[in-house]
Amino acid sequence: MKEGDFIPINEKFIITLQGKSFVTYEGLLDLAHQHNLKSIEVELVQYPNDENNMTAICKAITITDDGNKFIDYGDASPQSVNSKIVPHIIRMASTRAKARALRDLTNVGMTAIEELNTEEVSEENYVDKERATSLKQDWKPEEPPTNRQIETIKKLASSLNMDVDYAILSKKTAGNLISKMLDVKYNRH
Repeated sequence: MKEGDFIPINEKFIITLQGKSFVTYEGLLDLAHQHNLKSIEVELVQYPNDENNMTAICKAITITDDGNKFIDYGDASPQSVNSKIVPHIIRMASTRAKARALRDLTNVGMTAIEELNTEEVSEENYVDKERATSLKQDWKPEEPPTNRQIETIKKLASSLNMDVDYAILSKKTAGNLISKMLDVKYNRH
């Protein structure tokens, strides 16, 4: 991958809740490897105890092959995780810190699902069971990009000297990519 290449995140790693999109940690890690992730280091900077309301804080450092570092912090406490996660708040703080650092590395602006209070993320709070069943029955695989989209992306990629991984494109992501490439080509921000 050359510097400046646009790599879209695979839509299978995007979750929509109440009309908002969230990325998964798995998706951030996948995208970070495409951005030449070399390593992730995590340090526990605050051990949970009674004095800090059992809040764990971790610092994550992501490093790319070319030496770029991205640093961020994540926290977790019994108030910010569901009851099943409480015994594992150090690991949740670590995951949240890594997700935030990976978001910086990959230039992904959307919040990671792991950063949310998991009590609020339960399916019951977002989709009633009848609708969930309906959604599962109505689910269809993503449509592939059209031939015209592929040709347009090839022309734009050539003029912008960008590499594109066509294998991960869907019709929707191809449309988004074309829009972003046109913005770059015509300096629209």
